[in-house]
Amino acid sequence: MTNNFNNKMTNLTSTNSLLIAGIVFLTIAVIGQSKLGFLEINPGCFGRLLALSIGVLSLAFAFGLGNFPVESLDLFRNFFTNEIQQNISALNDLLQGS
Repeated sequence: MTNNFNNKMTNLTSTNSLLIAGIVFLTIAVIGQSKLGFLEINPGCFGRLLALSIGVLSLAFAFGLGNFPVESLDLFRNFFTNEIQQNISALNDLLQGS
């Protein structure tokens, strides 16, 4: 069991690295100025635009490599489909502004 865990932890593919980088950079672009304990993020306008472009490019390259297991994509699709179906009335109210 430990050997299998170690093999999975050391197998960080380029797709996974690009996904992680893309999510981190998009988070920086969206949050902007924040303070998390000893870590302070204050990218400014140019920094947010740069983080946004790096994040989008990283995710585009990750999706372009196409090494995703089909089960993971089906899991996300099914989850979002179920959430939309369960909350369709709330979404309609939100879109209509009432």
